[in-house]
Amino acid sequence: MALAMRRTEVDPGSSLRVVTALVLLIFGASLTQGVLVELDQVSRRTAPLQEYKISLDKVTPLQRKELAIVPGVRTQVLSYSSWDPTADGAVSRADLVVATCAQLVSSTEHSTGCVDGKILQLRDDQSPLEYDPKAGERYPFALTDGQKATFTVPRHKISIRPWAVSVFTSGALLVPPELAPSRLSDSNGTLTLVSDSDPETVRAVLDGIGAVAPTSPVEPVGIVIDSLAQLTVIRSLLAVGMVLGLVIGVAAFVVSVADRALERRAQVTALALLGARAGTLRGVQVLQVVLPLAVGLGGAVVAGWLAESSYLITGGGAVHWDWEGLPLLVAAALGVLLVAALASVPMVRRHIDPEHIRRD
Repeated sequence: MALAMRRTEVDPGSSLRVVTALVLLIFGASLTQGVLVELDQVSRRTAPLQEYKISLDKVTPLQRKELAIVPGVRTQVLSYSSWDPTADGAVSRADLVVATCAQLVSSTEHSTGCVDGKILQLRDDQSPLEYDPKAGERYPFALTDGQKATFTVPRHKISIRPWAVSVFTSGALLVPPELAPSRLSDSNGTLTLVSDSDPETVRAVLDGIGAVAPTSPVEPVGIVIDSLAQLTVIRSLLAVGMVLGLVIGVAAFVVSVADRALERRAQVTALALLGARAGTLRGVQVLQVVLPLAVGLGGAVVAGWLAESSYLITGGGAVHWDWEGLPLLVAAALGVLLVAALASVPMVRRHIDPEHIRRD
């Protein structure tokens, strides 16, 4: 330890040449991870389910059947509105959802009181009502032939708790498929697909929808597609930057270590003549490289983690203290230290060259 620190005391700047590039790489990776976490939060829903809305008049019956079997899609639900675009002024309206009790249970956080074969009204006591159809009121829904199908708001209500924004909204009428007219107009209808909300499934479903109905607009409820694209781009740039930074950092490290080893050949030879063992000299070489590197990388991991957490806190992220990426960064730092230690050992040779002593 004394021999290793003696060299650092004489030439402290030599340690900075070895440490700087890798320290900046670790710090940059830590901070970028905070940006990725923030983008990931704003680009996806916190609910376990994801819904995708497509206007019924934008897809054909054949495309509807193909969309139902897109990989990742759990179920599909049809919904219609009684709103008449030709009506003057603001008029009350009602929405109906064509679904079974099983679909309702699997697509909501909580539901009680559902009965198959009956028209029911959905109610969420914790959600405000944009439209509040009263029991006994009648609402007309347009048919394909220009006629109207009238639905009466039932007295029986189902208590539900939907996952954030959902097709199963409070105040809507739940109509069993067997009681729904087959000729409801597609102009006021919406096809809703339901899948899991993990990013891989969302991308797979969106790709599947694009393959089946490439010209149909899709509304992924509660997420921002642009953020998903930005997340992919930033992850790609991070991967490229990490690879380039690692190559440049390792190259700078190897050049610096080799340069320092050549500078100390005379000193190593003198120490060997004085009786220092080869194992001691190798240990000195490893300590001279690993110790400042360990201090620098340790500080970079801590400072980068604090910078990332500060970014998440000031950015309003749901995760204030991100522990998930810390083990990966610590493992990367330990890997760098291991590579540095192994690369330092061959720099000390057993052979004693008298020419080094004469030059000194």
